[in-house]
Amino acid sequence: MRSRYAAFAVGDRKYLLRTWHSTTKPRRLTLDDTEWTGLEIVDRDKGGLFDKEGVVEFNARHAGGVLHERSRFVREDGKWVYLDAAG
Repeated sequence: MRSRYAAFAVGDRKYLLRTWHSTTKPRRLTLDDTEWTGLEIVDRDKGGLFDKEGVVEFNARHAGGVLHERSRFVREDGKWVYLDAAG
């Protein structure tokens, strides 16, 4: 989660696509010029060493406000990847 936030902050599209689940990954990813200013992890559920899935709830601060999300992550080919925003 933290590495994906950092990738958004520096505009690293390749890393973001590489860490996105194959079934939900967009064909193209266009990033805007949002100035990200901080990340706060609010909660997490699972996502440990022996888990196959997990959820991270976070607040990502930017110049215009805060993005709040619960993100679902799963293991794909042994690596953690972003699946989608949890409901």
